[in-house]
Amino acid sequence: MIIGIDLGTTNSLASAWLHGKPTLIPNALGEYLTPSCVSIDEDGQVLVGRAARDRLQTHPARSASVFKRYMGSGRALDLAGKGYHPEELSALVLRSLKADAEAMLGHEITEAIITVPAYFSDAQRKATRTAGQLAGLKVDRLLNEPTAAALAYGLHEAAPESQFLVFDLGGGTFDVSVLQMFEGVMEVRASAGDNMLGGEDFTQLLVHGYFAHSGVPETALDDASFRQRLIARADIAKRELAGNAPVTIALHWRDEEYSWTTDATQFARSAEALLARLWRPVEGALRDARIPASELNNVVLAGGATRMPLVRQQATRMFGRFPESTLDPDHVVALGAAVQAGLRMKDAALDDIVMTDVCPYSMGVEVAQHLPDGSRVSGFYSVVIERNTVVPTSRVGRYHPTAANQTAIDLQIYQGESRLVRDNIKLGSIEVPITRRNGQGGEVDVRFTYDANGLLEVEVVEIATSARHQLLITSSGHELSQAEIAERLKILSALKIHPRDTLANRSLLAEAERVFQLLLGANRDRFGQWVGLFEQALASQDERLITDRAAQLRRVIAQIEANGFLELEPV
Repeated sequence: MIIGIDLGTTNSLASAWLHGKPTLIPNALGEYLTPSCVSIDEDGQVLVGRAARDRLQTHPARSASVFKRYMGSGRALDLAGKGYHPEELSALVLRSLKADAEAMLGHEITEAIITVPAYFSDAQRKATRTAGQLAGLKVDRLLNEPTAAALAYGLHEAAPESQFLVFDLGGGTFDVSVLQMFEGVMEVRASAGDNMLGGEDFTQLLVHGYFAHSGVPETALDDASFRQRLIARADIAKRELAGNAPVTIALHWRDEEYSWTTDATQFARSAEALLARLWRPVEGALRDARIPASELNNVVLAGGATRMPLVRQQATRMFGRFPESTLDPDHVVALGAAVQAGLRMKDAALDDIVMTDVCPYSMGVEVAQHLPDGSRVSGFYSVVIERNTVVPTSRVGRYHPTAANQTAIDLQIYQGESRLVRDNIKLGSIEVPITRRNGQGGEVDVRFTYDANGLLEVEVVEIATSARHQLLITSSGHELSQAEIAERLKILSALKIHPRDTLANRSLLAEAERVFQLLLGANRDRFGQWVGLFEQALASQDERLITDRAAQLRRVIAQIEANGFLELEPV
């Protein structure tokens, strides 16, 4: 049997397709939700779930939580004096869920469908698979959480033609997916999200508010036990803040009670920046799907953080309607994983459907750009597969050598949406020998093939000789560690002040990067040329040229935002 698992940032749970319907699996405490917390007691035994969550407050040095946010990053978390990777801690949670399923079902479980945020990168998906393997599970499929929520609501059994949006705000991640049902095919049209936005961030707002207004000394911050108790109380308070009823957070520290009373209005005011971040992925997914919000047949809420009245109100304002929330948002993803398990097992109670998904990020190679003055600058990003392309997919791009005496092309492969490769994630590299005669030739076709399991195959064919070279990418490095970040900050601090670091220019560059990531295809390439001209002016330190190019770039940005991203004129 295949079970479904929702491996969450705050809570995790397991499910199965039983007797023709999705069924949640209780843990040893008879509860469906198992806190995604791990603790090691003084005897060296591992505790998972509610006990570990409680020990966050009493034994913070021996306990860990919210580690899903660091999946695939290479970061280690200290637990009882020993470092553990997030994959290892997640494996302990998965092993506990596996044992619960075996206890309920009465036989060994070896296969599972595990849900992941739709916006998880290749590295994060690989890390999730690794966690499953460490837990003794064959990961039959990684299922995107919004797709799972759609299955739980039976949207695959809805009208023959319908389109809907899943708004999934969990403890640590936010996902938006626009799906369309057409003649038995459930197609994900577009996904967007924020892997560092979730209910935990709203909790932290209350934590900061408490320290700012309760009068508790700042030294209480050094008391890990007190800090964890405050987090737990703030987590409860954020769900109680509705209407005009005030909520009081009161805690004792060193025999003194410190309290702070707040209300929904104050909470909403402090959360304005987080609420604004909820809109950006919604806007991006609808734009990439080319579906106006008014044409959606349904909007579905998923993820425990959507329990917050503040979030539900924001979602209602976004879509001009009350979203669907008849199922428990904490359970909906796991229920959908059970439906998918039933489909994989070809249960007779389920009509077989075709499901398509998309790659959440663009993928491409590093290139050099020839600027209008004849100079050449490297470090730019050329996209081969655009984000939200239906998978499996295969796309090809043609590239040329940059130097007359070049004997090989070194292809650096990246994923991401930024114009410069330094701001994207490196996936791998491949060096290809080329043949040049009198400075001519050497062109190559680079084909990216990406499948539903998140595997990227790169094939390079030299046009002149038809020689082929292949690279299979199954893992994609990790994010910068804290030590690497500190080292880079040290390097940046040693740099001299440059015009690009002035406030006006830095703000314009930031705005340009934001707009660049919204664009696709030829529009993205053309706009990148405008940004390149401005950066060239900054490097010249010619104030008149900087002023002129800045004005040009502002006009282009205004044109894009005013005209709904219509075709840009070439530079």
